[in-house]
Amino acid sequence: MKQEEFYMQRCIELAQKGIGSARPNPSVGCVIVHENKIIGEGYTSAYGGPHAEVNAIGSVWEKQLLEESTLYVTLEPCAHFGKTPPCADAIIAHKIPKVVIGCLDTHSLVSGKGIARLKNAGLTVTVGVLEHECKEQHKRFFTIQNKKRPFIVLKWAETRDGFVAPQTKEKNRPVWISNEVSKQLVHKWRSEEQAILVGTNTAIADNPKLDVRSWKGNNPIRILLDRTLRTPLDSNLLDGSVQTIVFTAVKKENFISKKNVIYRQIDFSKNRELQICKTLAKENIQSMLIEGGREVLQSFIDAGLWDEARVFIGDVDFEKGVLAPKLHEIKTTDFKIKNTLLKFYKNSNSVL
Repeated sequence: MKQEEFYMQRCIELAQKGIGSARPNPSVGCVIVHENKIIGEGYTSAYGGPHAEVNAIGSVWEKQLLEESTLYVTLEPCAHFGKTPPCADAIIAHKIPKVVIGCLDTHSLVSGKGIARLKNAGLTVTVGVLEHECKEQHKRFFTIQNKKRPFIVLKWAETRDGFVAPQTKEKNRPVWISNEVSKQLVHKWRSEEQAILVGTNTAIADNPKLDVRSWKGNNPIRILLDRTLRTPLDSNLLDGSVQTIVFTAVKKENFISKKNVIYRQIDFSKNRELQICKTLAKENIQSMLIEGGREVLQSFIDAGLWDEARVFIGDVDFEKGVLAPKLHEIKTTDFKIKNTLLKFYKNSNSVL
């Protein structure tokens, strides 16, 4: 690995630490190198706090070394005033002579402007180091910017014989196909995405909480598809503990007022998935994890509105029941988690 790639890889590792807290800002990673030694590191703070570059500069003890250093950052430094001053100005003010950038920012307020400001101040700027990897790191941010919809992750567990649920069950709670380690991993994923979506059948049959109780992080915004408002008012999803958006066909005058529950009326008879994506984009929801059930997952697959799918295959057979969704992709990466196989799929049509 080349030296520049080595330091950019460290930036990517740092950026991962801010996933789930930096939004709606992208979670950026930054390192500052002096004579082949990292003297400063940082990643994007929770929204409203300093950006990665400012945090990295602030972590350097001997500020005079900055004038002989190189700053590495996963995304083009901002050049506009938002909640914080422009990062490009902070880099210039500390006289850092060289900046290495992973990928350009496509946001209209930044795109090219940060680089231009740095170059106009006499700094040497290199762009495109581990560009693909940096774009992958910022996939949520780029998707909402470029496609005007959230980045969508599909998740489900299926049996060895291809079922996601038994034909019948005795109680309204999930039937676990995978294992406890997989459960903890799913809760980690929930903490990384801004929202999580299920349909009415899942809400009624499983009465899920959709929280991150097995992981440290923020609970995602809950999204419920309930065309006729069948979900019981005493269900976990409508308990008011987390902001919940309910998509329904019921007219506004029939909405039931509940704490922390927002209703959005859509037409379920056509382009339901596209309507959902457009509505969530307007509310600046950058990413969404869809956990089911089967009909909801398949509808987003058929609409082509998905980016990744994460499928657990458990060490169990149902013989009959609810069939698993069918993907039209074959590109996968496999991992073994005890007795459960985890397959990752990527939608080839969702390239950023």
